[in-house]
Amino acid sequence: MYKTPLLEKSALKEKTILITGGGTGLGRSMAKGLLEAGANVIITSRKTEVIRKTAAELADITGGQIMAVTGDVRKYSDIEKVLAAGIDQFGAVDALINNAAGNFISPTERLTHKAFDIIVDIVLKGSYNCTLALGKYWIEHKHNGTILNIVTTYASTGSGFVVPSACAKAGVLAMTRSLAVEWAKYGIRSNAIAPGPFPTKGAWTRLFPAELAEKLDPKRRIPLNRYGHHQELVNLAAYLLSEYSAFINGEVITIDGGEWLKGAGEFNWLEMVPGEMWDQIEKSIRKRSKTKPSS
Repeated sequence: MYKTPLLEKSALKEKTILITGGGTGLGRSMAKGLLEAGANVIITSRKTEVIRKTAAELADITGGQIMAVTGDVRKYSDIEKVLAAGIDQFGAVDALINNAAGNFISPTERLTHKAFDIIVDIVLKGSYNCTLALGKYWIEHKHNGTILNIVTTYASTGSGFVVPSACAKAGVLAMTRSLAVEWAKYGIRSNAIAPGPFPTKGAWTRLFPAELAEKLDPKRRIPLNRYGHHQELVNLAAYLLSEYSAFINGEVITIDGGEWLKGAGEFNWLEMVPGEMWDQIEKSIRKRSKTKPSS
């Protein structure tokens, strides 16, 4: 079943993975899954109490080695300190998951420039700060590394009402593909995951308050008619960080149950047409075909 781990417990043994925004939501789920696959994990966030609590809980649940280091991804000096702490504790850092993010739904004209800055600084600046710090470290020490960026399905298409996030995530996606080419010669792989709806406590309710979720019913947009389970994303992340995916580089993998494809297809809305109406449509088409003058 999708609720069980994909990789065996030794698949990521002796690998140390840094996860930004690892204290809650999908970051926490990935931390747990990677610990279960044998990795050492470092989680970082500005929220010291949150990440310390998460680290203690996950260490108890998995028996794995996890450390929490306070840091603001928007500040390069903070990331250098997080990296140094990880190296001091585990000897090396082998992989990075750029997961820290922020988002809110709003008509763009209602946003202040500061609101725009907050999202772009966390998502884009935070991702390139971490990527640059880890990349320089790996290149200097001739150490192979893996970067995994958590983007969105609208990073490629854009989307109204989440414009700061769309801009920032598009930049992260461009960085993913660019560095996959430039840094491959150093033994550094760069890939991305574009998740669809994976409900998380807090972020999900901020984006879809109960009254809005009830009216829109986001699940109806998904051909599989369900939301993603965290373990499904965890399995994909673990695979992309493991040696099983050693020849995958520069890819963005969408995991959304077919949601974005449903929105992209011009006639996909026709699924709302009931069966009896199709009978009428077919009769009408045949009638018009018979009356069409010959050329």
